[in-house]
Order: sequence, then structure tokens, then C-alpha cells
Amino acid sequence: MNERNSRRVRASAVNEHIYRVFPNDINSNGTVFGGMVMATIDRISLVVAERHSAETCVTVSVDEVHFMAPARTGDTLIFSAACNRAWGSSMEIGCRVVAEDSRSGERRHIVSAYSTFVALDARHKPVAVPGIEPDCEGERQRYDEAGVRRERRLAHASEIRALRRSRG
Repeated sequence: MNERNSRRVRASAVNEHIYRVFPNDINSNGTVFGGMVMATIDRISLVVAERHSAETCVTVSVDEVHFMAPARTGDTLIFSAACNRAWGSSMEIGCRVVAEDSRSGERRHIVSAYSTFVALDARHKPVAVPGIEPDCEGERQRYDEAGVRRERRLAHASEIRALRRSRG
């Protein structure tokens, strides 16, 4: 872990960013357009990455986006995002999306996503970012799981490079 001014998760987290679903957000299936949700996740995750690093950041990968349930017209989407872990110049940002029925108040978890961002200096070169200090069991769990996802990303990239080299 990068110890440069390690920061607490809550220092950069976005809690309950609210988005009201309107008819123009609906796809031909009558549910919220997934691309709109993904774009909002990317924007909110960028805010978290730049708050954490205090640098300009760019998305380098979206490892997982899990759509678990649909949202519909009239729902309110609630986005929450936090930095799960940081390595060198990169950070994993996790985002959870909940749909709330505005009439009943019922909430349902609809999307989870994990993205990797890299911090850049003024010359657009990667720059070191602070580490993460998990404060509670949930943050420690997300920190550990982020390590597993990173190992999987690196192994996958290595396998692809080897396959490409073998085919010349």
C-alpha cells in the first residue's frame, strides 16, 4: 500500500447522490437505460478518485458492472461511491446504486460496479496517490476484495499478452 498521506475512505466518498428517473431515461424495455446509469457511475467515481488523489484522474478500466434489478420511471436512483483501495498511481472505486420508490420509500439494490482510475500530473503522466485506511469491517472487506480483483486483472492482462506474443 502507498503510505503517502494515507486517507480514510470517508474523506473522498460520495454518499447518496440523487438522480430522479424521468421518461427520457427509459429504454425500449420500459426500464432505466443501463448506459445512463453507467455514465453516472463513471462521473461519480471520478469525483471520488479526484477527491482521494487531489489530482486529475482518468478511467482506465471498468472491471465489473452488475445489474441486479431494474429501475423504472418515477424511481429515484441513489448513487454511493468510495475508494476501496489504492496502489501506486491507481485506485479502485466501488459504486452502489439503489432505486427508491418515491411513494412507498422502498429501496432495492440495483447495480454494483468497480472501476479503476489513474491519477495524472500536469504532464499527463501517472503520479502516486495516497493509500487507504479502512476504518470499519465493511471497508476492510472492500479493501481485501479490491486486492483480489486487482490480482485477477493483472493475471488476465498477462495471459492476453502471452497469447498475443505466441501468435506473433
